[in-house]
Amino acid sequence: METPASKTTVSPPPQQEPDLKKPKMSTTTSDDEDAATMTPGGDTTTKKQRYKRRKIAIFFAYCGVGYQGMQKNPGAKTIEGDLEEALFHAGAVPEQDRGIPKRYDWARSARTDKGVSAVGQVVSGRFYIDPPGLVERLHSNLSPQFRIFGYKRVTGSFNAKKFCDRRRYVYLIPVFALDPFSHRDRESVLASLGSGSELIKCLECSERGRKVAGAVGKRSFELTDISSNDKDASVKSEIKEEVGVLLDNGLEDIRNSETVNETKIFQNDGSGSKSLMPESVISSNSEDANVNPESKDEIIVSVENDDDDEKTKSKEEMVKRSSFCYGEKEKERFNRILGYYVGSHNFHNFTTRTKAEDPSARRYIVSFEAKTTVNVEGIEFVKCEVVGQSFMLHQIRKMIGVAVAIMRNCAPESLIQTALQKDVNITVPTAPEVGLYLDECFFTSYNQKWKDSHEEISMKDYEEEAEDFKMKHIYPHIATTEHKEGSVALWLHSLNHRNYPDLRVSNTVDNNNSEDNNNGKESTGFENPAPCTSLRN
Repeated sequence: METPASKTTVSPPPQQEPDLKKPKMSTTTSDDEDAATMTPGGDTTTKKQRYKRRKIAIFFAYCGVGYQGMQKNPGAKTIEGDLEEALFHAGAVPEQDRGIPKRYDWARSARTDKGVSAVGQVVSGRFYIDPPGLVERLHSNLSPQFRIFGYKRVTGSFNAKKFCDRRRYVYLIPVFALDPFSHRDRESVLASLGSGSELIKCLECSERGRKVAGAVGKRSFELTDISSNDKDASVKSEIKEEVGVLLDNGLEDIRNSETVNETKIFQNDGSGSKSLMPESVISSNSEDANVNPESKDEIIVSVENDDDDEKTKSKEEMVKRSSFCYGEKEKERFNRILGYYVGSHNFHNFTTRTKAEDPSARRYIVSFEAKTTVNVEGIEFVKCEVVGQSFMLHQIRKMIGVAVAIMRNCAPESLIQTALQKDVNITVPTAPEVGLYLDECFFTSYNQKWKDSHEEISMKDYEEEAEDFKMKHIYPHIATTEHKEGSVALWLHSLNHRNYPDLRVSNTVDNNNSEDNNNGKESTGFENPAPCTSLRN
């Protein structure tokens, strides 16, 4: 039996240090920064300078023309796609993280739709900000449509999306879009042909904008006086022939003509609206906007037989009617309409692919105002500012679309309250995207919490640069697009009950609930929506 003294002590083999696991996201240096460079003799080594990743928030602006929105989408040209590539080429993102934004904590404060611009966009992530000159390197890898204002250091847990309290968007709507007599429907344009008050500048754009693809109401109420497809088909063929004849007579420049000071077919004699057309012409235009071949002939004949005195007076009246302005009365009404959106509501009718039962359909609007105007390249725009916690796809454009329809007397004010109901499904018009831009993102809670240790995340330091970018890129683009393409004018011609029958849903509901709506008294409803698609009398 061996004694303890007789045992031989064997020392354990030396333990080797385990290899450190490669982190999923490098927070200090990239792999190649630690690599040693050997001299040909193999005696000396030199190390590259080590840079650390820093969590930062980048402030920038862009003009959205030519882009399919902010969010990266495979196969599409997007703002994020170009910005990520610029960050890589500027040295802010290493090779192994290229195209994998999760590796560097990428987050955006807001998304924008196709063609929508931004002035106060913010993104966050962990980037290499050294050596100095990151902003200049980014600009050298981006198109002139971008403007990088700068960046600020933030906390390690900062996320541009989660920490954003509110977003403010601005929509520039031309003043003429709020005029009920500007860019009328196709039938009103044709009814004016041959008179001294022809809507001749609207002839082509009314035909181009008369039909909206897919604008079919998904109403939950039955409406009785909707146009039939057979009649509409006959009208379409007649209108094409009429437009072709007029274009052959030297009206090829209609498309490029100015649409702001168009002539109109109504006069105001102080006691109310009065039509310059005979009563037979007015009666031939039904509130359903149906015109058959026979009635079309009657329109033209009756116009040609109009009194010469009335034709002479029309020129003077046209000047008066073209002086529509965004005065105090119009401002008060438009802001009252926009005020219906303020608060927490179910906006399922103001977006796509979101059901009423979905919790995400409920959004909170802080404010919605339109108190100022701006003149850009001869067009006066109303500046509509909306502030909310977050917005859904097309939500703001649909909100503007309904508000404009109400201002043009195509729908009652009560339509907004009806559309915000959870059990009502309707289709509402969507305003063009060109006038919309993201103005600023707010981080109030974050700034309050970290005000003693970190910089304030706001656009205060970049206000002058942001205003300069708006004036040089965004505003001219909006005005130029309207001058060349007439995007808002074309949309206004499609704003009728044939394309959007649900604009009369609120009237149908009110008529079922009460018989007082037809008494001609002012209310939140609307007595007769006919001015949207026919002449006033």
